[in-house]
Amino acid sequence: MKCPNQFLAFVLLSASLLSSALSQESRLAYINTQRITTESAIAKAAQAKLEQEFSKRGKELTDLQQTLKTFSEKFDRDAPTLTESQRAARQKEGAELNRDLQRKQREYQEDLNGRRNEELQQVLEKANKAVRKVADDEKYDLVVQEVVYSNGRHDITDKVLKLLNTSGAK
Repeated sequence: MKCPNQFLAFVLLSASLLSSALSQESRLAYINTQRITTESAIAKAAQAKLEQEFSKRGKELTDLQQTLKTFSEKFDRDAPTLTESQRAARQKEGAELNRDLQRKQREYQEDLNGRRNEELQQVLEKANKAVRKVADDEKYDLVVQEVVYSNGRHDITDKVLKLLNTSGAK
Protein backbone atom coordinates (compact mmCIF):
# COMPACT_ATOMS: atom_id res chain seq x y z
CA MET A 1 0.00 0.00 0.00
CA LYS A 2 2.99 2.25 -0.51
CA CYS A 3 1.73 3.33 -3.91
CA PRO A 4 -1.11 5.64 -2.74
CA ASN A 5 1.22 7.44 -0.32
CA GLN A 6 3.83 7.97 -3.04
CA PHE A 7 1.14 9.27 -5.38
CA LEU A 8 -0.14 11.68 -2.70
CA ALA A 9 3.40 12.92 -2.09
CA PHE A 10 3.88 13.43 -5.84
CA VAL A 11 0.60 15.39 -6.13
CA LEU A 12 1.51 17.60 -3.17
CA LEU A 13 5.01 18.25 -4.53
CA SER A 14 3.63 19.05 -7.99
CA ALA A 15 1.03 21.41 -6.54
CA SER A 16 3.70 23.12 -4.48
CA LEU A 17 5.98 23.61 -7.49
CA LEU A 18 3.11 24.85 -9.65
CA SER A 19 2.02 27.26 -6.93
CA SER A 20 5.50 28.74 -6.57
CA ALA A 21 5.88 29.04 -10.34
CA LEU A 22 2.56 30.84 -10.64
CA SER A 23 3.32 33.14 -7.75
CA GLN A 24 6.32 34.53 -9.64
CA GLU A 25 5.34 37.19 -12.11
CA SER A 26 5.49 35.85 -15.65
CA ARG A 27 5.32 37.93 -18.79
CA LEU A 28 3.21 36.33 -21.48
CA ALA A 29 2.55 37.40 -25.05
CA TYR A 30 1.18 36.10 -28.31
CA ILE A 31 1.51 36.84 -31.99
CA ASN A 32 -0.93 36.51 -34.84
CA THR A 33 0.92 34.48 -37.47
CA GLN A 34 -1.74 35.18 -40.10
CA ARG A 35 -1.10 38.92 -39.85
CA ILE A 36 2.65 38.43 -40.06
CA THR A 37 2.37 36.27 -43.18
CA THR A 38 0.11 38.78 -44.92
CA GLU A 39 1.06 42.22 -43.59
CA SER A 40 4.83 42.13 -43.20
CA ALA A 41 7.05 43.67 -45.86
CA ILE A 42 8.96 40.40 -46.29
CA ALA A 43 5.71 38.49 -46.85
CA LYS A 44 4.55 41.05 -49.41
CA ALA A 45 7.93 40.87 -51.14
CA ALA A 46 7.70 37.07 -51.24
CA GLN A 47 4.21 37.30 -52.75
CA ALA A 48 5.40 39.76 -55.39
CA LYS A 49 8.35 37.47 -56.17
CA LEU A 50 5.98 34.52 -56.67
CA GLU A 51 3.65 36.55 -58.86
CA GLN A 52 6.55 37.64 -61.04
CA GLU A 53 7.99 34.12 -61.18
CA PHE A 54 4.69 32.49 -62.16
CA SER A 55 3.06 35.23 -64.25
CA LYS A 56 4.38 33.91 -67.57
CA ARG A 57 3.07 30.38 -66.90
CA GLY A 58 -0.22 31.80 -65.67
CA LYS A 59 -0.59 33.75 -68.91
CA GLU A 60 0.21 30.62 -70.92
CA LEU A 61 -2.54 28.75 -69.06
CA THR A 62 -5.01 31.56 -69.70
CA ASP A 63 -4.10 31.50 -73.39
CA LEU A 64 -4.49 27.72 -73.52
CA GLN A 65 -7.91 27.98 -71.84
CA GLN A 66 -8.96 30.53 -74.44
CA THR A 67 -7.67 28.29 -77.23
CA LEU A 68 -9.71 25.37 -75.88
CA LYS A 69 -12.81 27.56 -75.55
CA THR A 70 -12.42 28.84 -79.11
CA PHE A 71 -11.86 25.29 -80.38
CA SER A 72 -14.98 24.06 -78.54
CA GLU A 73 -17.14 26.90 -79.87
CA LYS A 74 -15.90 26.28 -83.43
CA PHE A 75 -16.55 22.56 -83.05
CA ASP A 76 -20.11 23.22 -81.84
CA ARG A 77 -20.76 25.48 -84.85
CA ASP A 78 -19.18 23.11 -87.38
CA ALA A 79 -20.43 19.81 -85.93
CA PRO A 80 -23.64 19.60 -88.00
CA THR A 81 -21.70 19.89 -91.26
CA LEU A 82 -18.85 17.52 -90.39
CA THR A 83 -18.66 13.93 -91.43
CA GLU A 84 -18.59 11.28 -88.72
CA SER A 85 -14.82 10.75 -89.12
CA GLN A 86 -14.14 14.53 -89.07
CA ARG A 87 -16.29 14.90 -85.95
CA ALA A 88 -14.47 12.02 -84.23
CA ALA A 89 -11.06 13.48 -85.17
CA ARG A 90 -12.04 16.92 -83.81
CA GLN A 91 -13.44 15.41 -80.62
CA LYS A 92 -10.18 13.55 -80.14
CA GLU A 93 -8.23 16.77 -80.76
CA GLY A 94 -10.40 18.64 -78.26
CA ALA A 95 -9.96 15.91 -75.66
CA GLU A 96 -6.17 16.08 -76.12
CA LEU A 97 -6.23 19.86 -75.72
CA ASN A 98 -8.32 19.48 -72.58
CA ARG A 99 -5.96 16.83 -71.12
CA ASP A 100 -2.97 19.02 -71.92
CA LEU A 101 -4.61 22.00 -70.21
CA GLN A 102 -5.50 19.98 -67.11
CA ARG A 103 -1.97 18.55 -66.90
CA LYS A 104 -0.39 21.99 -67.21
CA GLN A 105 -2.81 23.45 -64.63
CA ARG A 106 -1.96 20.64 -62.20
CA GLU A 107 1.79 21.10 -62.72
CA TYR A 108 1.45 24.86 -62.34
CA GLN A 109 -0.50 24.51 -59.10
CA GLU A 110 1.97 21.96 -57.69
CA ASP A 111 4.95 24.16 -58.56
CA LEU A 112 3.25 27.27 -57.21
CA ASN A 113 2.31 25.55 -53.95
CA GLY A 114 5.85 24.23 -53.53
CA ARG A 115 7.40 27.65 -54.10
CA ARG A 116 4.79 29.33 -51.89
CA ASN A 117 5.69 26.92 -49.08
CA GLU A 118 9.40 27.67 -49.55
CA GLU A 119 8.80 31.42 -49.40
CA LEU A 120 6.46 31.07 -46.42
CA GLN A 121 9.09 29.05 -44.58
CA GLN A 122 11.62 31.84 -45.10
CA VAL A 123 9.12 34.43 -43.87
CA LEU A 124 8.37 32.35 -40.79
CA GLU A 125 12.07 31.85 -40.02
CA LYS A 126 12.63 35.62 -40.12
CA ALA A 127 9.47 36.18 -38.10
CA ASN A 128 10.66 33.73 -35.44
CA LYS A 129 13.94 35.65 -35.16
CA ALA A 130 11.99 38.87 -34.75
CA VAL A 131 9.74 37.28 -32.11
CA ARG A 132 12.80 36.08 -30.19
CA LYS A 133 14.33 39.56 -30.33
CA VAL A 134 11.15 41.24 -29.07
CA ALA A 135 10.78 38.58 -26.37
CA ASP A 136 14.39 39.02 -25.24
CA ASP A 137 14.29 42.81 -25.38
CA GLU A 138 11.05 43.04 -23.43
CA LYS A 139 11.73 40.10 -21.10
CA TYR A 140 8.80 37.88 -22.07
CA ASP A 141 8.79 34.43 -20.52
CA LEU A 142 6.42 32.87 -23.03
CA VAL A 143 5.24 33.82 -26.50
CA VAL A 144 2.60 31.70 -28.25
CA GLN A 145 1.52 31.88 -31.86
CA GLU A 146 -2.23 31.68 -31.63
CA VAL A 147 -4.75 32.05 -28.85
CA VAL A 148 -8.44 31.37 -28.57
CA TYR A 149 -9.08 34.54 -26.59
CA SER A 150 -7.13 37.48 -25.26
CA ASN A 151 -8.04 41.03 -24.49
CA GLY A 152 -5.26 42.23 -26.77
CA ARG A 153 -3.01 43.43 -23.97
CA HIS A 154 -0.61 40.56 -24.61
CA ASP A 155 -0.52 40.85 -28.43
CA ILE A 156 2.98 41.74 -29.66
CA THR A 157 2.21 41.22 -33.36
CA ASP A 158 2.54 44.95 -34.13
CA LYS A 159 5.99 45.05 -32.48
CA VAL A 160 7.12 42.02 -34.49
CA LEU A 161 5.72 43.52 -37.72
CA LYS A 162 7.52 46.79 -37.02
CA LEU A 163 10.80 44.95 -36.46
CA LEU A 164 10.31 42.84 -39.60
CA ASN A 165 9.42 45.86 -41.70
CA THR A 166 12.33 47.97 -40.52
CA SER A 167 15.15 45.45 -40.39
CA GLY A 168 13.88 42.41 -42.25
CA ALA A 169 14.86 40.38 -39.16
CA LYS A 170 18.08 39.22 -40.75
